[in-house]
Amino acid sequence: MTIHSEHPFVPADRDKDAFRRLRGRLPAPVTIVATGTGRARAGLTVSSVLLVDGEPPRIELLVDPDSDLGESLEVGARAAASVLQPGDDYLAEVFAGLAPAPGGMFTVGRWADSAWGPRLEERSWCGLTVDELTEIGWSLRVTGTVHEVAVEAATGAAHARGRFHDLG
Repeated sequence: MTIHSEHPFVPADRDKDAFRRLRGRLPAPVTIVATGTGRARAGLTVSSVLLVDGEPPRIELLVDPDSDLGESLEVGARAAASVLQPGDDYLAEVFAGLAPAPGGMFTVGRWADSAWGPRLEERSWCGLTVDELTEIGWSLRVTGTVHEVAVEAATGAAHARGRFHDLG
């Protein structure tokens, strides 16, 4: 048996999609967007986030339309977007569907109910109302109005090239 330094199931760079490789080189914020209450809660790790300053402030999100979150959102729905911090890697992986969460994804992390949906405790977050849903590429673009914002002292985390990075 020979042990190789490369991963046996990861394709060579020449065989990967160039656009995805380009996107992977851009740092992306790491958030969890969640909606609903009780057993009807849904959440997803979302890195395609754009905050738009103005009166009122707005938010643009790109989510997987086939995810529980994508299927739960409709015009008028409320949601909370929590900014993840360094060390929240496992939490991000759980909500991305890449790591196990016995008992359900909302058993990982400390969650608080808000008027906008579940939000992570001790994390910066905003509460939003969905104004518009549009399919774009393979994503669902969620346009919302931000109604409530809370900012914690800790900085957020970014994701680039398959790894999480501390922005502090």
